[in-house]
Amino acid sequence: MKLLEGKSVIITGAGHGVGRGYALLMAEHGAKVLVNDLGGAPTGGGSDQRAADEVVEIIKSRGGEAVANYADVSDFDAAKEMVDQAIDSFGGLDSLVLNAGILRDKMIFNMDESDWDAVVKVHLKGHFAPARHATAYWREKSRQIGGKVNASVICTSSSVGLLGNTGQTNYSAAKGGIAMFSVALAQDMMRYGVRSNTIAPSGTTRLIGITRGTDINEIAEPDQYTEYDPRDPGNVAPLAVWLASDLSRHVNGQAFFSQGSRVTHFAPWTPNGVVSVADRQWDPEELDQAMNTVVFGTMHGGLRSGYQWGGKSALNS
Repeated sequence: MKLLEGKSVIITGAGHGVGRGYALLMAEHGAKVLVNDLGGAPTGGGSDQRAADEVVEIIKSRGGEAVANYADVSDFDAAKEMVDQAIDSFGGLDSLVLNAGILRDKMIFNMDESDWDAVVKVHLKGHFAPARHATAYWREKSRQIGGKVNASVICTSSSVGLLGNTGQTNYSAAKGGIAMFSVALAQDMMRYGVRSNTIAPSGTTRLIGITRGTDINEIAEPDQYTEYDPRDPGNVAPLAVWLASDLSRHVNGQAFFSQGSRVTHFAPWTPNGVVSVADRQWDPEELDQAMNTVVFGTMHGGLRSGYQWGGKSALNS
């Protein structure tokens, strides 16, 4: 069954890795795909049209329909041109997959301002700019038809954005911001029939390669795997297809971590522990005792490192 038959989709950062896997599987499921990729380095900078062109050629060779786009998605005007290109090429737009990104890892005390700005720009503005223009199109379409459209936005966070990681304050901030951007977008657009969800993908990609000192030219693309491998970034694609399909019309404002054959649902920020006193301010030392016993479960002051998959809630009065 082709879950995306007749639908059109934009996928940013679709020349390599996770985005490439999205493009190929979505096309296999009948989607008409705008393949966007600037063709820059994993750390930003440069451009090369070959990455997007190659994916388009593969899709067409398999009987699918695709066009290439080489825009910098953090460029507001270029993002509009990309959205317009998809609408003009395919007669409309049904899904927007925001996947483009870069890495510039450093400990915060060594991080240059340019490292912070570049990562935040590509990830956060690279989500905002295309989404701004796509949502304006869907809002106007909703007005024209006098009802809700059926459209989907898929944002790309990271386990780093959901849990944090050493040496990645810029990337963590950008990816964490994206997760909440998706929730707010879902709230803005649900009245028009547009849903927004977030994927935190995993797999051996060029971004992972540079953190390990691997030659990025030796990183296998999803279409180069001949059998199941948990490292294959293409393993994330079925989740993206589902989120773009009508099967998931009830799913909105959610976040999922995909690794190998496992998909984990992440709840947004939720209360993990509560302490309170009746009708008065806390005394700081009293609050310290309550926090360390009820919330953190230890008399040692301060946050404990790491994270837990569950938590506890209690009332202290």
